[in-house]
Formats: sequence, C-alpha cells, structure tokens
Amino acid sequence: MPSVEDLIAGLRIIPVVTLHDAAHAAPLADALIEGGLPIAEITFRTAAAADGIRVLAGRDDFCVGAGTVVSTDNANAALAAGARFLVSPGVNPDVVSIAQERCCPVYPGIATPTELTSVVTRFGLEVVKFFPATAIGGLPMLKALAAPFPNIRFIPTGGINAGNVTDWLDHPKVLAVGGSWMVPARAIAEGRFAEITDLAREAVAVSGVA
Repeated sequence: MPSVEDLIAGLRIIPVVTLHDAAHAAPLADALIEGGLPIAEITFRTAAAADGIRVLAGRDDFCVGAGTVVSTDNANAALAAGARFLVSPGVNPDVVSIAQERCCPVYPGIATPTELTSVVTRFGLEVVKFFPATAIGGLPMLKALAAPFPNIRFIPTGGINAGNVTDWLDHPKVLAVGGSWMVPARAIAEGRFAEITDLAREAVAVSGVA
C-alpha cells in the first residue's frame, strides 16, 4: 500500500465514520473497498472507536485513521490500536507532538490564519484539516487562508456532501475532503452495507477520481 498521504491524495475523499459497535468495522471496510474508497477516519466520538480501529489496523487492503483526536489520551489510544493517521478538529500541540514522535501523519483542524501560522511554524506541517469548512466561510475562506501559505494543502471537512464536493476538489490547494455522507451512522448501525457501497461508488464517481 502507498504512503498514507499518497493514498489520500489519490483517493481525494476520506469517509468520516461514527462507529457505535466495533463488530461493524470489518463489513464497513469491505463495503467501502467495494465502493472504491479503501480508507476511513474513525472518530473518537464513541467508546467503540479504538476497538474499531484495532479490527482494521492489520488489514493490508484498507487504511484506517482516527478522527476527533482532541487529547493525548485519544492520540495514545488511537496509535496503540494501530491508526495510520490522526485527525483533530482543532490544534492540540501535544497531540501533534505525539504523532510526530511516532512518525504518524497528523492533520490538525485550523480555522484562522493564527492557527495555520502556528502549526506551520512550530511543527512544519504542510497538510492541515480545514474545519468546519462550510460554517467558517467555505471556499472563499479557504482561498484567503491559502494565499499567504503557498506550500500548504488542505483537507476541508464539515458540510461537504455529494452536491458540493466537486467545488472543493477543483481547488488546487485541496488535497482531499473529509465527509460522512457516504457512511451514514444509521446505515452502519442497521447493517445496510450495500447502501454504503453504493454511496461510496457515487462519491468516487462525482469526485472524478475514478
């Protein structure tokens, strides 16, 4: 499997998953693979996150990362479970440090020039999460942030869906987008994995990556 960043750059869509039962992790991964998206960010919004990551970490056909990593406890639990990348909604310097010490890609969320300046100058990051993308000004805000930082690329997340994903992906500074529209929590909980495969296929087709 290619490096995490190369995989993200190639797929251009990261499914953001809320998992309530670790038993759903394997069939979810199978559904996403069949739909053309062999990657997921499992959020630390539920108690099943670490176990779900652990189920998938040993697979060579799927790349699993951890999202909503807001604390060092989250970071350590995610890395212990085998997460291949960490994503945060904001900037916790301790989380970024832990990831870098473990040579794990980390994408903290930024929403302001000050936050972006901080992660660039302190940690040398070249890819960051842009969150909450739609609520804080959408593409005009991203373009304004990107202008003074020509070497930075973004992973917008928050309000991305099938109707606007191509607008985001058309911007040259967008490495990929994060979104949950192809992995609805209710479909996962109810075991409707064929639906998730169809939604993933549609997302890939709309993105133009296929």
